[in-house]
Amino acid sequence: MASALSIDRVSLECEFNNMDHRTDLNGVDRLIVRRGQPFSISLYLRSGGYQPGASSLTCVAETGPQPVEQYGTRAVFGLSPSVDTSCWSAAVISPPGDMVALSLCASPEAPIGRYTLTLGPSTQIQFILLFNPWCKDDAVHMESEQDLAEYVLAQDGLIFRDLNNYPIATPWTYGQFESGILDACLRILDMNPKCLRNPGKDHSGRRNPIYVCRVLSAMVNCNDDRGVLFGNWSNNFDGGVSPMFWRSSVEILRNWDTQACAPVKFGQCWVFAAVACSVSRALGIPCRVVTNYASAHDSNADLLIKRYIDENGKPVGSKEMIWNYHCWVESWMTRPDLKNPEFNGWQAYDPTPQERSEKVFCCGPVPLRAIKQGELTCSYDAPFVFAEVNADVVTYMKKQDGSMSKVTTTTLVGQMISTKSVGSDDREDITHLYKYPEGSAEERETFTKANHQNKLLHQQQQQGDGLHLAIKVSPDMRKGCDFDVFALVSNKGHSDKKCRLVFGSCAVSYTGVMGGNCGFKDMLNVELPPGGERRVPLRLNYSKYDAELTEDNLIRLAALLLDYSTGEALMTLRTIVLTNPEIKVQILGEPKENRRLAAEISLKNPLPEPLHNCCFSIEGANLTGGTVICESLGQSVEPGQDAKAKIYFTPTRSGLRKLVVDFNSNRLCHVKGYRNVIIGK
Repeated sequence: MASALSIDRVSLECEFNNMDHRTDLNGVDRLIVRRGQPFSISLYLRSGGYQPGASSLTCVAETGPQPVEQYGTRAVFGLSPSVDTSCWSAAVISPPGDMVALSLCASPEAPIGRYTLTLGPSTQIQFILLFNPWCKDDAVHMESEQDLAEYVLAQDGLIFRDLNNYPIATPWTYGQFESGILDACLRILDMNPKCLRNPGKDHSGRRNPIYVCRVLSAMVNCNDDRGVLFGNWSNNFDGGVSPMFWRSSVEILRNWDTQACAPVKFGQCWVFAAVACSVSRALGIPCRVVTNYASAHDSNADLLIKRYIDENGKPVGSKEMIWNYHCWVESWMTRPDLKNPEFNGWQAYDPTPQERSEKVFCCGPVPLRAIKQGELTCSYDAPFVFAEVNADVVTYMKKQDGSMSKVTTTTLVGQMISTKSVGSDDREDITHLYKYPEGSAEERETFTKANHQNKLLHQQQQQGDGLHLAIKVSPDMRKGCDFDVFALVSNKGHSDKKCRLVFGSCAVSYTGVMGGNCGFKDMLNVELPPGGERRVPLRLNYSKYDAELTEDNLIRLAALLLDYSTGEALMTLRTIVLTNPEIKVQILGEPKENRRLAAEISLKNPLPEPLHNCCFSIEGANLTGGTVICESLGQSVEPGQDAKAKIYFTPTRSGLRKLVVDFNSNRLCHVKGYRNVIIGK
């Protein structure tokens, strides 16, 4: 009969194991490993030594408060001749002696989380188990090393915002390996209502990335639970900070974790998506933030966005919205639940609270392939995501006499779906992953399958001869300047036309909520002969639009053309973004690990008034120690003059890093920039 090993002490070999499992960026003071991949620990014996065939060791791995073998939260296994990476296993890999090198492996289907491993009768060790996208048997396996470097290991990135014809890259620090972040991510799982109701079942579910992503979709917002972020789309941020303030997930997750899981105020879509991306990457799930321009919010699942205007083109009573952009996340995994290998790969899920799914504010994950093919019965929430990129838009005019007429518009949703490219700061257009080209036979087949009859009918309508309307803009539209925009009216018909042109502008949030008037023109008699064209300017003055602008710096232009002879109405919309000044960053000194550097930062005041209370701040993963470093300017900055600061920081790790810079003042807020810095050893 084999005799049990008598263990005196254990060395977890954290530095070696964590580096081998690509978790060393979390630190090497504790054992953090990935499932389906062996790791080694050293056992120092009290007496005797290990003898093959004559020594035994029983191992018990447990996670959660109610570990049960049936649910995969408890595994019992002994010594094998060699490690089997398809299940929990252990094997001795050292020669006989009083020190035993024990190789262990967690099942590639084991639940992730905190584990206790009992060796023999009483020796216990603790470790954290994560998903393993490098393991072929893991549901999150990803083949390309370049993709893994971007979607799992990269601690910073870019999020595209503003407009599809002017996408602006906002730098973001995901910081998934910063101190305390992994613990906060595991706490998010522990605080979710499913875990609080049935912790045993919830911990068992953590073997499945589909389940984990659905939990994260609900827990990154706080609408139904003690989630991370409180959403706020008003312009009143009392009791918290504007979503524009954030430049990193690190401070958000730390605040939530250290303040008894009280929701952090405030977030909007790109903040929700960025935090979800940080948590996913921290847990080992490949993840990226995507931006859908002209994103539809279809609240009644009819794939139709109905908008209403009055006779002056002003929106009235429209509940469904088209957001200028909307951000969500995609995670990479297999979908064995859908019984179709085509649905493996990128899955969209959305932590921004918009509509309820199974009585909870969450959305997804749903395969991108299912959206593209119009498979709206796929789990989870395929109809809502399909509508975000494919809904049709119909505009009606409510007249003073109570009647209503249809207005011809050319609004398209689901434009230029974007994410950061692998290995560079370029924008990658991934629209083709969500939809077929506009007007293609494949697109028509998809709409037929999705019962999108209105879109099919709309495509069949041909724009004939007659009046045409467009909006053109100036090339340089900077915040602080006065500039012109233009309505272009042309008559491509064969008869004279007499029309009314209403050309207006107003501030607008990125979610499409209208603000105050920025400029308006009403021309009652626009006459156009056949082939004629009119170019009508509208002047936008800083003195007027400044007080109306939201932090999004967006202005909605609307031109409405009424044909007196036919009574028909034609409308076109265009949203413009007023650009902020560029932040210039110069690094002083040779960038090396643990060597103090200085960032020399400057920004030119573009406004026709002085800036007061100016402050620069910097942050970067492995650059600023997981904190924000601020430098206030002691003097005002006059129009046309430069605001300047020098901020010191000490990088802690080599590699390509992104230094994120933010500028704030009394009149110019949340101006962001960044500088890529290569840190040497």
